[in-house]
Amino acid sequence: MNWIVLIVAGLFEVAFAFCLGKAKAATGNEMYLWYAGFLVALFLSMALLIKATQTLPIGTAYAVWTGIGAVGTVLVGIFVFKEPATFLRIVFLSTLIGSIIGLKAVSQ
Repeated sequence: MNWIVLIVAGLFEVAFAFCLGKAKAATGNEMYLWYAGFLVALFLSMALLIKATQTLPIGTAYAVWTGIGAVGTVLVGIFVFKEPATFLRIVFLSTLIGSIIGLKAVSQ
């Protein structure tokens, strides 16, 4: 169950990075709404990370959480913000995904 909580925490990390990207492009009240979304997603991400680390090893949980955030943020950058999807970016993204899966596989 706490692995699911950790995955959701990682998805909220992606959400707060997405909100930062949208806030950068916004002006006026819309900008403040994106920053509010950032704060809500940040709070939820941290709260769920704290919950997950009550039973999961902290080193593994933190690495998986940041890995989900990194992979998700890169994918959001590629698909939403039209960042380049170069061959090397995809190679390194794949190795990061493999590392996250490996950490989960060897954790108890």
